[in-house]
Amino acid sequence: MMKISDNLTQVRKRIQAAAQKAGRSTSDITLLAVSKTQGELAIRDAYAAGQRDFGENYLQEAEQKRQQLSDLDLSWHFIGSIQSNKAKTLARAWDWVHCVDRLKVAESLNRHRPENLNPLNICLQVNIDNEASKSGCKISEIEALAEAVAKLTRLRLRGLMVIPSPENSTPAFKQTKEILNNINKTYNLELDTLSMGMSADLGEAIQCGSTIVRVGTAIFGARKK
Repeated sequence: MMKISDNLTQVRKRIQAAAQKAGRSTSDITLLAVSKTQGELAIRDAYAAGQRDFGENYLQEAEQKRQQLSDLDLSWHFIGSIQSNKAKTLARAWDWVHCVDRLKVAESLNRHRPENLNPLNICLQVNIDNEASKSGCKISEIEALAEAVAKLTRLRLRGLMVIPSPENSTPAFKQTKEILNNINKTYNLELDTLSMGMSADLGEAIQCGSTIVRVGTAIFGARKK
């Protein structure tokens, strides 16, 4: 059985190879270890192997782990769906929220972010395939949402996040990059983050400009029940 440290080494090699192919520096790409359903010890093993950024989908589970791991210098990213009643907890101590798709949620995060903390890093989730069953802001509405969120002083709008259908991943990644560029040009912003690509398609995502790849299975193995 491979260790988490070995898995991380292999994932980092994949990131390096994809970055070299794209003529990019690996320093511009963050590996986000998706640790949902994983226990405290698995995260500690990943930390011991040099991993610092961790992504969680389920807030109650994640808050318990954050407390258990408070002795470690970790950066916590929330990548699950957000209801307004979660905003206060997320705003209080998290570092990143990747899945904002409504102004109401952004305003709640902004309202609850403590003034003594740095602004909360935000990515807007785009429903890049325009599928009714998926979360995310409509493509036609994303620019207006970005303009509004960029004005919220306790948030720092960083960029966009997508979860495309596997059969459409590369075109979707390219389109997301174009949307980001258009937002920057239209509203004179400096958004620098594309949260896109997972275990199966991180190479394609990096080729298309991803700056954060969200990897769970390739690091921790099959998801625990």
